[in-house]
Amino acid sequence: MQLTRRAQYAARALLGLTLAAVPATNAAAAPVDDEARTSASSGLRDPGKKEIAMRLVSSAENSSLEWKKQYAYIEDIGDGRGYTAGIIGFCSGTGDMLELVERYSAAVPGNVLEKYLPALREVNGSNSHDGLGSRFVRDWHRAARDGEFERAQNEERDRVYFEPAVRRAQQDGLGTLGQFVYYDAMVMHGEGGRDGFDMIRRSALAKAAPPSRGGDQGAYLNAFLDVRKSTMKREAAHEDTSRIDTAQRVFVNKGNFSLRTPLAWKVYGDTYRIA
Repeated sequence: MQLTRRAQYAARALLGLTLAAVPATNAAAAPVDDEARTSASSGLRDPGKKEIAMRLVSSAENSSLEWKKQYAYIEDIGDGRGYTAGIIGFCSGTGDMLELVERYSAAVPGNVLEKYLPALREVNGSNSHDGLGSRFVRDWHRAARDGEFERAQNEERDRVYFEPAVRRAQQDGLGTLGQFVYYDAMVMHGEGGRDGFDMIRRSALAKAAPPSRGGDQGAYLNAFLDVRKSTMKREAAHEDTSRIDTAQRVFVNKGNFSLRTPLAWKVYGDTYRIA
């Protein structure tokens, strides 16, 4: 299987090769977006904006904008989290893949992945493939042809990552772009732990006031991205920070707080556009 661009960078980083970081672009005077003056009642939950968010995440996670083709995706990208799979990068080593298969098995008892539940419980917290391997990969591909498995992935994405991120962003007075910035961080780092989303957010709030406390939206988001970038660089597999430098930071510095199209960005040197 051909590795995604993200997997290629992870493998290179773990071999000790240094990736060139792309410098952040400092905009002079970003235009004030109308959404900065209003509360985001729907924001990223708007179906069109959520579609944009999924395509942005997929560009970084799968080197493709076609996120709906990623239900069947599965590979070990060499980041110490075991298998990474599905539309949001569920991992066998972090518990979210286990919870996904549990949800799927509750909806479809006897499905092709249910027999791997004991193995997924055993490997949780490690990068082990014990009890999984090529048979598990093959059966993941088979399960991905089932609409109920797609539904389970969508529901777990929303429960674990999307809704918690959007709720926190709205608490901080952030618009659609800020909600996406939080969501992407939640996807990569998870919620808790030393390098998790909650830590990143706490550190950012200590550096800059969010709009809910009278702060400037752009200044706060740049502070959040600064903390996240430092967090990513502590882990070899996440050393490439282009999903911040040449994507999210670009949107922030343009004042595009409503995440309006057209959008153009780069991840891992590849250029993407949404008209």
